[in-house]
Amino acid sequence: MKFRFLITLQLITTLGALPVNDVLAQSSTSSEIATMNYKAITAWPNIPTGMRIGTVSSVAVDAQDNVWILHRPKTVPADESDMAAPSLVVFDSDGNFIKAWGGPGAGYQWPQNEHGLHIDSAGFVWITGNSCSNIDEAAGSNSDDQILKFTQDGEFILQIGSAGQNTGSTDMQNVYRAADISFFPQSNELFVADGYGNRRVVVFDASTGAFKRQWGAKGGLPGRQSPCGSPADIEWITEEFSIVHSIRVSDDGIVYVADRENSRIQSFTLAGEFIKAIDGQGGRIGSLGFSPDNNQQYLYAGEEGQGILILERQTLSLVTTISIEGLEGPNHHMTVDSKNNIYRAGLFGGIHKLEASAMAQ
Repeated sequence: MKFRFLITLQLITTLGALPVNDVLAQSSTSSEIATMNYKAITAWPNIPTGMRIGTVSSVAVDAQDNVWILHRPKTVPADESDMAAPSLVVFDSDGNFIKAWGGPGAGYQWPQNEHGLHIDSAGFVWITGNSCSNIDEAAGSNSDDQILKFTQDGEFILQIGSAGQNTGSTDMQNVYRAADISFFPQSNELFVADGYGNRRVVVFDASTGAFKRQWGAKGGLPGRQSPCGSPADIEWITEEFSIVHSIRVSDDGIVYVADRENSRIQSFTLAGEFIKAIDGQGGRIGSLGFSPDNNQQYLYAGEEGQGILILERQTLSLVTTISIEGLEGPNHHMTVDSKNNIYRAGLFGGIHKLEASAMAQ
């Protein structure tokens, strides 16, 4: 089955039929309408024969536009568990398999339930988990309170925190079921959406793992810890974060947070000073990504349904919505490559490539 859908960008300039990156790079000067076409590549990727991929929790692209998938090998059906791929699987943009690695090893604590994936501008691979010991029998007494850093060949570099060791919402050593991470190279800092157990953004030195600072919703104090349970059991508290599920730091130093259960996006300075907040369009916002132009003009926000909002990044005003029908799974996490293609991790629905192209005017 093929899925095809259109989005209309109301940019204020005379654009004509331009490549996608050129369209995104234009400033707004008139009311001409530029259209972009997105096509779901349903045969993507080419998973090797004899390899099985389980629940796909996150996705990232590297500097070469290779696509990294973080999945949960434990979710591969028992009768095929011997074919489960390692937790990280890498494909090129055409979907050809490159390599796979990941899982428990010496010197670090691999998460019990893989969740967040980020590849920083230096090429390092960062991973989080969100296992909760009270509901995940495989975790025993250890919740995922750690963040891991590797080279792209799987060499272990750094662990921040330790499994099962969180001490509360202001812990300066551990996270508590962190959902996502983002790196800001100018300050060499790692910004963490410490969002399933804690209700905060926390910042660490990306080389040493040293604690730098933290904040809660609207720049206030971190909120109370959430009890173990499903997202439906987590109390929606508008004055606090309720699952800080995705985080992105723009090149000009603005921190964007998807406050999923509150169906909103909040933005902050690097120091944690609140800038603004917007509500979603009716769906929980769980994933964020930037357009690939030099100014990162647009912020893409994936709703937990299947719509993707396109916002003018600096104002957070809605430009348009990509309406997706027929794809399985939610927009759990997503990323955008240099050609403006969108990759979405759909949990049980797998991984999808939404290929971008400009339409003739």
